[in-house]
Amino acid sequence: MELHNIKRPRIKKHKKRLGKGQGTGQGGTAGKGHKGQKARSGGNIPAWFEGGQMPLQRRVPKRGFTNIFKKQYRIVNLKQLLAFEDEEFDIEKFEALNLIRKAKAREKAPVKVLAKGAEEFNKKVKIKANAFSKTAKEIIEKNGGSVEVI
Repeated sequence: MELHNIKRPRIKKHKKRLGKGQGTGQGGTAGKGHKGQKARSGGNIPAWFEGGQMPLQRRVPKRGFTNIFKKQYRIVNLKQLLAFEDEEFDIEKFEALNLIRKAKAREKAPVKVLAKGAEEFNKKVKIKANAFSKTAKEIIEKNGGSVEVI
C-alpha cells in the first residue's frame, strides 16, 4: 500500500441508545427532562393543540355559506373576441384559441359569454355557447351578429 492510495477508514456510527442505564450517559430521563406530558410514552401533542385554551378554529366566528348547487361557468368576454378575425365561434373554437380552459373528462363546465369590454365591440359575429349575459346578447345582435344557446 502506497501513500497516495490511502483512503479514509469507514467509520460506523452507532445510533444513540437512550435509556439504557446510567453508564451510557443517556440513562435516567433519556433526554426528555423531568416528568410532564412530553416525557411520557405516547406523549406527543398535536401542532394545533393550545393547552386547553379555546383553539383558534373555534374562536373565529363562522361566516357565509357555500352553495353546493352553484353552476360554475367558463367565461369568455366580448373584449377577447376583438383580437381575432373569425366571424363564427363555438366552444371548440374557444378552447382551440385558448380563451377558455379545455374541459376535463369529469368536469364539463358550460361556457358563458359576458359583455366585459363591450364599448369597443363592433364586430358581426355568430356565437354558439351555453349561456349569454343579457347585455352581451343585446350588443352582439345590435352589431348584426347572432347568438345560439346550446
